[in-house]
Amino acid sequence: MTKSPEDIAAAAGAGTLAIDAHAGPARNIVLVHGAFADGSGWRGVYDDLSARGYSVAIVQNPLTSFDDDVAATRRVLNRQDGPVVLVGHSYGGSVITETGTDPKVVALVYVAAFAPEIGQSTLDQYSEIPPPPNFVPEEQPDGFAYLKADRFRDGFAADTDEADAAFLRDAQVPIAMAALAAPVTVAAWQSKPSWYVVATEDGAIAPDLLRSTARRIGAETTEVPGSHVVFLTQPKAVADVIDAAARGAAQAADGGDSAVTPAASE
Repeated sequence: MTKSPEDIAAAAGAGTLAIDAHAGPARNIVLVHGAFADGSGWRGVYDDLSARGYSVAIVQNPLTSFDDDVAATRRVLNRQDGPVVLVGHSYGGSVITETGTDPKVVALVYVAAFAPEIGQSTLDQYSEIPPPPNFVPEEQPDGFAYLKADRFRDGFAADTDEADAAFLRDAQVPIAMAALAAPVTVAAWQSKPSWYVVATEDGAIAPDLLRSTARRIGAETTEVPGSHVVFLTQPKAVADVIDAAARGAAQAADGGDSAVTPAASE
């Protein structure tokens, strides 16, 4: 089912929301970034969810191999004190597909992300619909890749201003191409409820591929106007979907009772 950000926001209710730690299982959020970036881009989402009462942790993937990124995510999951909503952006979707079978994980959120089948890699996903023309990784002699500088903004962050796009371009974290070619061995979305954010102006993963991925994994889907870094430019819309996933997981566990209660009005 595809929902708009307005639908998600309305379902969450008006005003600031706070978590009742005793009412449901999903009060911990773990955010996993993708390639060519680090976890700092999640700051807006982090601030929003923290204000709603969630405990939020951010994985810093080394991007040196798929196994290293999986290990980094598991390391953060192991630190959580209860059930978790696990969120992945882009290549981070492959990472949460592998790590989301952890018993602590009660819901998955894919943000403009890949969600491979068992035995598929991140790069295999492009066999259905190739990347848009301005998304151009350039592999270096050591096997790591950067995005082509003169196409970075159009391919990765078209809805940021020039200064922010330049900073993101020059602060790129290169990824080992071998990480993108590594197949997943499990597919957590097969057993965990999933939510999906489609970035309608994505220049790195074609929006039609995002939509088909969301349908294939049976995710609750929300379309958000934004580039590939929609979590950075539309943090509230993305936080609303994560909040909806936490509520949905709690309702399933509690037989329909919400895990979230309105905060007292000031």
